[in-house]
Amino acid sequence: MANPILSDKGLQQAAQRSTAVEGATVWNPPVTDGPVTPWPGATAGHKSMTVGGTASATGVLFVLLMITAFAGWQAVKAPTELQPAKFPALAIVGVLVGFVAVIASRFKPTWSRFLAPVYALAEGFALGAISRAYELYQHGIVLQAAGATIAVFAVMLLLYKVQIIKVTDRFRRIVIGATMGVMVFYGISLLLNLFGVKPPFIQSTSGFGILFSLFVAGLAAFNLAINFDVIERGAKAQLPAYMEWYAALGLLVTIVWLYLEILRLLSKLRER
Repeated sequence: MANPILSDKGLQQAAQRSTAVEGATVWNPPVTDGPVTPWPGATAGHKSMTVGGTASATGVLFVLLMITAFAGWQAVKAPTELQPAKFPALAIVGVLVGFVAVIASRFKPTWSRFLAPVYALAEGFALGAISRAYELYQHGIVLQAAGATIAVFAVMLLLYKVQIIKVTDRFRRIVIGATMGVMVFYGISLLLNLFGVKPPFIQSTSGFGILFSLFVAGLAAFNLAINFDVIERGAKAQLPAYMEWYAALGLLVTIVWLYLEILRLLSKLRER
């Protein structure tokens, strides 16, 4: 699932909504890649968002996700001669609950400190069940996907820190535009699936199908760079401290998306 909240525009809009709650005046969002304007509440004794605080919040969410991922993994029973593997219906509920939590946070960022853990717990169960389903038929694929996700995350963070990848306005427009396009395409594909029509290259092991998965996984990776930039800009703007949970939620959404796309890509490569 693509990340619908952690764009530069999304963080600006969330911060604008937050000022009324904190009793501040008006936050002036950055328009260009130049210096950002601090949130006025930070100078009035309020705690502000930091990169370290966002990292800590992300760590907490990741732990919660892993706890329920283990439960989701256990909920998928191995197939037998008499019965195929069963995918738990609760995993579908987890996906829906996670989606609602993300959308609600987009419009109510002050709720993120509560909704972000809800997303991590709900999505974690679904993620564990999906991972187990892949592992039952392609042994070792989950460990490979997890390792590749960690590696991609580390490489993108390094490239961002040394400024090999620079998040400019043009970069944001291209990546966010492509991401929205993928989201729309996946949404249409989901509707078509309800009528028994499946776009062949989403699951296809053909060369085009593999290139599609590689493109989407790469797009998810580039979204990480935008995530890092938005978090850094939010900290420089001294947004209210609860925005750490909003930013951490957005980062976790991207990581989950990246992992699932890598899992799909590896599965295709194994089936060729």
